[in-house]
Amino acid sequence: MHAARKCAAVPGQRHASRQKPEQQGKTNMKQQIGFIGLGAMGSGMAANLLAKGWPLTVWAHRNQEAALKLVDAGARQAATPRALAESCDIVLLCVTGSPQVEAVVKGPDGLASAGKSLLIIDCSTSNPSSTISLAAELAAQGVALIDAPLARTPKEAAEGKLDVMVGGAAEAVARARPVLEAFAARIVHTGPTGSGHTMKLLNNFISMGYSAIYSEALTLGAKAGLTPQVFNSVISGSRMDCGFYQAFFDFVLNRNENAQRFAIANALKDMTYLASFAQAAGVANPVGAVVRNGFATAVATGHGEKFVPALSDIVAGLNGVSLAEPPGE
Repeated sequence: MHAARKCAAVPGQRHASRQKPEQQGKTNMKQQIGFIGLGAMGSGMAANLLAKGWPLTVWAHRNQEAALKLVDAGARQAATPRALAESCDIVLLCVTGSPQVEAVVKGPDGLASAGKSLLIIDCSTSNPSSTISLAAELAAQGVALIDAPLARTPKEAAEGKLDVMVGGAAEAVARARPVLEAFAARIVHTGPTGSGHTMKLLNNFISMGYSAIYSEALTLGAKAGLTPQVFNSVISGSRMDCGFYQAFFDFVLNRNENAQRFAIANALKDMTYLASFAQAAGVANPVGAVVRNGFATAVATGHGEKFVPALSDIVAGLNGVSLAEPPGE
């Protein structure tokens, strides 16, 4: 149960002004921050913004529970993206991809309809071509858009230790940096608008490629009588070990469903963006096509909502083997 709250500036929404005294002193000179997209990553990022003293307004399309927790911690909740924009100077987006970004920005009661100068920071994994086009369109309205996609996991989002790849003009990136530092351990300015999203697609190409290779290698090994435990005893600690491998194999060996909370459907979305980018660049991307097809098969067989390490079980199952350790062994 949530206790009664003070009325918000936006009718029908909730507001709490429960910042600690030290937070209140810190926020006086800071710009007003808006946040849209309170999923596994966004909720941790928004919580860190509050904890670091940034005045925060949120809008939740689906995750009302996360929004209410933030309200209890001192955030305001807006009725629409437009209402959020009207009360903010900088707005962060952490939604699924380009269609959702464009809907939040340009849709009815979207951010752009507020008709005011804003800095929009898109932390989603979006299609670079959409980002570049949208940024140009918004610039004509006095709104700056930079891309700042994320690397690492919801755990690091909650800890304020994300990696951020930022594409945009130097002045806009400098303005965004203090905000990004609330939830990031490393910030890399990758170049002009769209370059952050391009780098994120390349980053995910590598990680999703690893996922596909691990899954197929484990399946081949199982067919030959090699268990995942034997596989890991060779790879773990070798030159082929890495943080991504460890997270993936936390699921394979320990059945930790939350080892890497990134949905297979989102992996397919990102690999599809990569294919579009490669085609536009005139670059053959045969390895990307194979990886994309693996995730497409997983989605087509009803596994889109599972997290990426589950691809190992899906590939094994399609080939008539199991990677789960038999009971009692």
